[in-house]
Amino acid sequence: MEPLRTFTIIPSLPSKLQPLKKIAYNLHWTWNHEAIDLFRRMDHDLWETTDHNPVKLLGQIRQERLETLAEDDGFLAHLKRVSDHLETYLNESTWYEKTYGNENQNIKIAYFSAEFGLTECMPNYSGGLGVLSGDHLKSASDLGLPFVGIGLLYQEGYFRQYLNADGWQGEMYPKNDFYNMPMQLQYDEQGLPLIIEVDYPGRKVYAQIWKVAVGRVNMFLLDTNIPRNNKVDRNITDELYGGDNETRIQQEIMLGIGGVRALKALGITPTVFHMNEGHSAFLALERIRCAMEDHKLSFDEAKELIKASHVFTTHTPVPAGIDRFPPQLMEKYFSDFFPALNIDNIEFMALGRSNKSDISEPFSMAILAIKLSAHINGVSTLHGQVSREMWRQIWPQVPVEEIPITSITNGIHPSSWISKDMANLYDRYLSPTWMKKPADLTIWKRADQIPAEELWRTHERRRERLVAFARQRLRNQLERQGALPSEIEKADEVLNPEALTISFARRFATYKRATLIFHDPERLAKILSHKDFPVQFIFAGKAHPKDSPGKEFIRKIIHLARVEEFRQSIVFLEDYDMAMSRYLIQGADVWLNTPRRLNEASGTSGMKAAVNGVINVSVLDGWWVETYNPNVGWAIGCGENYEDANYQDEVESQFLYNLLEKEIIPLFYERGKSNVPRNWIEIMKNSMAQICPVFNTNRMVREYTERFYQPAEQKFRTLFENDQKQAKEFAAWKIQVIKNWSKIRFVKIAENGSRQHVVGSKIDINAKIFLGSLIPDDVNVEVYHGYVDPDNKIHHGTIENMTCTETNEDQVYTFTGSFSCQFSGLYGYTVRIIPKKENLIHPHETGLILWAN
Repeated sequence: MEPLRTFTIIPSLPSKLQPLKKIAYNLHWTWNHEAIDLFRRMDHDLWETTDHNPVKLLGQIRQERLETLAEDDGFLAHLKRVSDHLETYLNESTWYEKTYGNENQNIKIAYFSAEFGLTECMPNYSGGLGVLSGDHLKSASDLGLPFVGIGLLYQEGYFRQYLNADGWQGEMYPKNDFYNMPMQLQYDEQGLPLIIEVDYPGRKVYAQIWKVAVGRVNMFLLDTNIPRNNKVDRNITDELYGGDNETRIQQEIMLGIGGVRALKALGITPTVFHMNEGHSAFLALERIRCAMEDHKLSFDEAKELIKASHVFTTHTPVPAGIDRFPPQLMEKYFSDFFPALNIDNIEFMALGRSNKSDISEPFSMAILAIKLSAHINGVSTLHGQVSREMWRQIWPQVPVEEIPITSITNGIHPSSWISKDMANLYDRYLSPTWMKKPADLTIWKRADQIPAEELWRTHERRRERLVAFARQRLRNQLERQGALPSEIEKADEVLNPEALTISFARRFATYKRATLIFHDPERLAKILSHKDFPVQFIFAGKAHPKDSPGKEFIRKIIHLARVEEFRQSIVFLEDYDMAMSRYLIQGADVWLNTPRRLNEASGTSGMKAAVNGVINVSVLDGWWVETYNPNVGWAIGCGENYEDANYQDEVESQFLYNLLEKEIIPLFYERGKSNVPRNWIEIMKNSMAQICPVFNTNRMVREYTERFYQPAEQKFRTLFENDQKQAKEFAAWKIQVIKNWSKIRFVKIAENGSRQHVVGSKIDINAKIFLGSLIPDDVNVEVYHGYVDPDNKIHHGTIENMTCTETNEDQVYTFTGSFSCQFSGLYGYTVRIIPKKENLIHPHETGLILWAN
């Protein structure tokens, strides 16, 4: 039975406790240990059963308990400290304000992501991408950026994992109660929910908007589960990454197009749009449509205007991870959009294709984002290289090292992931400013000053808590599965609070190779069963509901954990989430990471472990390539790439066993009279000092600001001012260049001297070039020179600009340049032409290039 009317019931707080509401509804509490302690102090058991949800806690706590707290001087003093801290945080001067002052009063950065992992009580995330998005928002708040987040609000979120008695993963989809979460519905001037509408085939779909306060910044989430929609459309924001291809395109239309319309409805006018992965790339089409409508621009003019202010971050190292939609599906959902853009189907589809002539090629969201963004980046240095290789077909004649995809390595928000014990230790020995300045190298150098005994005792307490947590969770799992009482009792005996504890926790995608350590069970059993040097493993993670091989990995670990040799030293904990993650990264001794190399774009869990003094052991992939040295942890292999996956597993598993037997275990159990592993602690300190100041989102967001956000905003302003004069001129210039590019030809190229030159000699190049309707100011003519490999290719060549020195009446221009060779060997050069214009953000932005042959 549906209700006649609905009301929102809010907690009835005594006047002295009113500040609790503001604290609860601002997620700043998620990185404030004293605020978390405040809520835990109110009712410890209720805090746990509500999944650490302060809004639900305030709604469910007994009224008499609230009245008692209102008269508790100790609690009120605690409340005042937390409330004052929040007010100070919200109003103090920030890095952005100090750095940029009032020079950019109108800038606003909109950050679009399909998922946001901010806290476990808001399950709007599935894994690393969402947690990275959440940490990005938190650091944007810390730094004071004019920032807003945009996403979808999923009624069922991501699934809750359970394991049956055989160890096979099942999925539960509990409904989220948005009215009991730290978010607030947005209302219009009439006091009604603020609604936006988006066109879908034959109908309109409506969404209401929820606001989440994240420190100084706001995040807005779109929710289609409202009565104005039909049942199918209400389910658009039902599951994160659920449903089929059609569900996915419906979600991404709402995220991209709906997100732009939501910002407009809220009165927010961003000047920079950041697409975190390609899920939101349709926003570019909506922005082009709006620019055409609002400013009477052509499609090409609007495209150049909006492209200048777009940032695209790709997190995917393999093409299979990209959303691609069949042409028929795109036609179904966008045929009515073509007229608004004043382009036809072929032109539209070309925006999402690497080969615009292939009418059968699916429409790629990543390619759409790439083609309509000024700044494109991968999420680690290695991933930037992988991305340039992966997308080189978009720039078919451009040397791979010059493809305009760069990298900004991911980080973590340290305050959200560090244990309270370790944070207190940092306050005492590093400086209380470490939290505000997590990227300050001078602060982290003081890690060496932390007394070894104190660091070790702090870490041991965290390991003890991890073991206690794992035992309780295992007991709960067994009880739910209907295990025998004797089996349940044994849960209290698994794991040893003093043993070397290795954690592996992440998505159970097969490329992450969770079962690599089990490649040789007999050898592993000998390692784990050593009487004097015990070792134990804790595993956790979810496989995608449709990933049967990933589920089989989980099942295999469960079965092996039941074998007598492994029963007490291997545990798999179900339903991995952010709360469990904190126990693991704060209490393990070693963080294990075993992806197939070049398959992990970055990875961030190891960074979270490092801030807690946990040492990383990882394949040289993602972020670990940038920081690894023998003083901070261990590498599995030497960065080799393999074609035979089975052979790779054999080699790298043996390498891992050798590391354990010869390096890791002996070092951990090498103890002095005080039973403190001083050499191990030395690596912990090195890890903190070298990893923490670099791999954090404070550094990462500052890098995005300096390299992308500020230049994008300035370029957008330049193109926008004076009635979009420069955007119009730039678009016209591009059309002219593209139209005439095929007419350009090399007439003659010559160099001085013979076939042999001595080291250091100067080689002069003279090139006569027919430019047709173009002029020398439209192009850069360059000498591309370097060593020639056995395949007769110049790799990683050096570029020297040539200068126009002569013209004639036949549109033939003479360009001259030179280069010199500093080393002997087979050397070569060629000449190339690329477009040149002041408003080009990157020399290869157009993809046009002509090589001499």
